[in-house]
Amino acid sequence: MSKISVNSNIHFGKPCISGTRITVQSVLELIDGGLSFESIIQDYYPDLQAEDIHACLRYAIALVASEDIHLLSA
Repeated sequence: MSKISVNSNIHFGKPCISGTRITVQSVLELIDGGLSFESIIQDYYPDLQAEDIHACLRYAIALVASEDIHLLSA
């Protein structure tokens, strides 16, 4: 998780790739749009590496894994 940082002075504290102003959300939205890692790097964020994008995915997985889900029965 060292590749992801949260700083209240950058994007209102949204998680970003460390050393950048690129939010995890922005990268995940590109992946959701069907873009490959290669396209994300080439067309949007040439300073990123594939490992940075993997870090965004790991961050999202960790967030979901830590959620408490409470289902209500109907």
